[in-house]
Amino acid sequence: MRHRRHHLTIAAAKSHATLLKSRVISPTPWNQLLTAYSHTPLGLAAARRVFDEIPRPDAASWNSFLTAHVSAGAHHAAWSLLRAMHALGVASNTFALGSAFRSAATSRCPALGTQLHSLALKCSLADNVFSASAMLDMYAKCGRIRDARCVFDGMPERNTVSWNALIASYVESGKVEQALELFLHMEREGFVPDEATFAALLPAVDGSNHLLMRQLHGKIMKYGSTLGLTVLNAAITAYSQCGALAECRRIFDGIGYSRDLISWNAMLGAYTYHGMDYEAMRFFVRMMQESGVQLDMYSFTSIISVCPEHDDQRGIVIHGMVIKNGLEGVTPVCNALISMYTRFSEKCMMEDAHRCFDSLLLKDTVSWNSMLTGYSQHGMSADALRFFTCMHSENIRTDEYAFSAALRSCADLAVLLLGRQIHGSIIHSGFASNSFVSSSLIFMYSKTGILDDAKMSFEEADKSSSVPWNSMMFGYAQHGHAQTVYNLFNEMVELKVPLDHVTFVGLITACSHAGLVDEGSEILNAMETRYGVPLRMEHYACGIDMYGRAGQLDRAKELIDSMPFEPDAMVWMTLLGACRIHGNMELASEVASHLLVAEPRQHSTYVLLSSMYSGLEMWSDRAIVQRAMKNRGLSKVPGWSWIEVKNEVHSFNAEDRSHPRMYEIYEVLSLVFQVAKMFSSCEDDEAITAISSGA
Repeated sequence: MRHRRHHLTIAAAKSHATLLKSRVISPTPWNQLLTAYSHTPLGLAAARRVFDEIPRPDAASWNSFLTAHVSAGAHHAAWSLLRAMHALGVASNTFALGSAFRSAATSRCPALGTQLHSLALKCSLADNVFSASAMLDMYAKCGRIRDARCVFDGMPERNTVSWNALIASYVESGKVEQALELFLHMEREGFVPDEATFAALLPAVDGSNHLLMRQLHGKIMKYGSTLGLTVLNAAITAYSQCGALAECRRIFDGIGYSRDLISWNAMLGAYTYHGMDYEAMRFFVRMMQESGVQLDMYSFTSIISVCPEHDDQRGIVIHGMVIKNGLEGVTPVCNALISMYTRFSEKCMMEDAHRCFDSLLLKDTVSWNSMLTGYSQHGMSADALRFFTCMHSENIRTDEYAFSAALRSCADLAVLLLGRQIHGSIIHSGFASNSFVSSSLIFMYSKTGILDDAKMSFEEADKSSSVPWNSMMFGYAQHGHAQTVYNLFNEMVELKVPLDHVTFVGLITACSHAGLVDEGSEILNAMETRYGVPLRMEHYACGIDMYGRAGQLDRAKELIDSMPFEPDAMVWMTLLGACRIHGNMELASEVASHLLVAEPRQHSTYVLLSSMYSGLEMWSDRAIVQRAMKNRGLSKVPGWSWIEVKNEVHSFNAEDRSHPRMYEIYEVLSLVFQVAKMFSSCEDDEAITAISSGA
């Protein structure tokens, strides 16, 4: 494509030189040159220079110049030019009006379109099939469907463009039945549908319209000789949205050697759309080997989206291919790479994500949000809040996703003051009722123990979805308010709010924290039979936690044995924690053996086992665990604590001496230890007297 445009530029320049040398007065070759230049990289600037050089410009010259402006997207300049043409009396023709209507449609300016409609009526061009079709298309693209229908009904003569424009407007406004009725009417009138007809109809197909897709496919086969590859490519995408992968593959295979890049991308997109990661990877390899086409940004954004989060090497290889194909600076591709790196479990991948972010020349909202969400999800909350501050300083528009990530980082760091400031920005921005934002507000206030403010955020939220309900249930569950959680659940059922798997995680968690084992068991048993929500891994983990807290380790183990799928590390770790609390070393050893197979590099397993052996004075076994940990290069990750003082966050870990006010902190700690020791070695009255006298 780049080579072809370069060739057009050279050809236009040669023609230009010939015209200048021969001093041609006739406007026709100059008009042709103007149009040729408008299709080259030199674009509108070259077209304007040619227009100024035309010895005697005619109406066609003005029309060509107007078309060049519209094609270049210079709509305001095009409208000024149209006014000049009108003053000269050369705007009253179908070509000028057609370009003007197209400009009004592209810029979504119905006010200008209405004025042009009046001009068409005044010039007796409103009944012309070309002018009327352009007018109809303008009203349709501006969302004025009723006006578009009036123009259509009043046309004495129609063409395929007229029918297609109205069909497309019905589909875009969600009026699928009217679009199909018009399509059938079009056939009855003897018009043959073309590529644009089916391009307008196929987007109407969604997951529930498989029958409609089959009917449209039948029409495509009927008119196959008149239709091109574009329709077949669109059919692959439409069948994918219906979940009919076999039909997608049948169409793709039927295209044969006529496949173009869009055909390959459509099939690759079908695999990725349905989460068929392995098939997508295999198809991508085949695409590179057999297609013979240059991969574009759609190819890479599709395949990057299915890179598994535990296989960073595959993602790095694809990143290398992106660089090799010169697409690293393309915003959608870079956004996909950032999202890929933030999915990987290792924190070091965030550095790669940041490198992709820095390489972007044009950063959009998705770029900023992907980075912010990555920091937040990886527990790098301080970095997330610094990044959020940077977004504000760069005047990046903050949307619901950015607010949600920032609030959850505030919750992780327990920085309530900053959280309240962000809450103020949310109210000012009008996102307070958004389900994602209100859920994050509830989470933040609940985690910091301010349930009244969490409840207030819940009351302000849009309660039509389960998201705010689930967050409120979790907030109460974490604080042991099991009865309130049950009340919320019953209210959800009464209001017919859709229940999902997260709802039941919150409900079982409430039972677990409140020690309501029988009630929790009843919920586990009734989830699928009564509420139609199948049990997932997290429900089993909550059930095991519930039995473990109650000391019913046998029931916890029975629940694991009854699982219809292999338990993951989270399930085994939950049971191991319960074994540690209740000192069941025999079961702990069995559980640890499963964990060491599932996640041999998870340091928590070794730390828990070592702690249990120490508590039971099994020193030799403890030494074996610590030796295995050392041989695998693992070490205990130190815990961190945060405290906010005067709007500044201070962080500490075990035996930390990096704080600038370290000596003052340890001095106060020493005093606290002395007081604690005093309390433990004497009666309460004596301790109080000693403290008072010391003061």
